[in-house]
Amino acid sequence: MRPLGREERLKIGFGIGDGGWDEEKVLERYELLYEAGLVTEAKRDGRIAASDWPDLPELGRPMEFDHRRILATAISRLRGKLKYRPVVFELLPAEFTLFDLQQTVEAISGTLLHKQNFRRLVENAGLVEQTGGVSTQTGGRPARLYRFRREVVLERPAPGLRVKAARG
Repeated sequence: MRPLGREERLKIGFGIGDGGWDEEKVLERYELLYEAGLVTEAKRDGRIAASDWPDLPELGRPMEFDHRRILATAISRLRGKLKYRPVVFELLPAEFTLFDLQQTVEAISGTLLHKQNFRRLVENAGLVEQTGGVSTQTGGRPARLYRFRREVVLERPAPGLRVKAARG
C-alpha cells in the first residue's frame, strides 16, 4: 500500500471534498502546516527560509522544541476519548454547573454547542445528578450545581458524550 500524498492528506486533515471534518485530526493538521512551513516552529527549525513566507501570520503561539506537536497529540486523543469515556469530568471540580460542563466540552471538542440540546443530552444520558446546591457566581440567577454520577461507568460500557456542533 502506498503512503498518502500531500493532496490526499490535505483532504483528510482539513475535511476537503467528501472527507468531511474530523475534529480528532488535530495532529495531522499541525503536521501539514509544519511541512508547509506555515507555523513559526518550521521557520525556527530551518524547515523553511524566512524569505519563503515573509508575511507569515502567526498561527497559534509558538512553543519550544516539539511541545506544540505534543499538545496537538493530546488534544486529538482527548477529543477521541470524550466520545466513549467520561474524561471531561476529570477536568472539572466535584460540583459544577451545566454551563461549566458545556464550556469544558466546547473547549475540548473545539465546537460551539446548542445550550438546550447539550443539557438534554447530558441529563438524558444520566451522566450527572443535581447536588441540591446552587452557584451564585454566575453573574445572574443562581445556577444549579451538579456532580458526575460515577455509577454510570458500571452501568454501560461507553459512557461518553457524543456532541454535535450548534448550527448557526
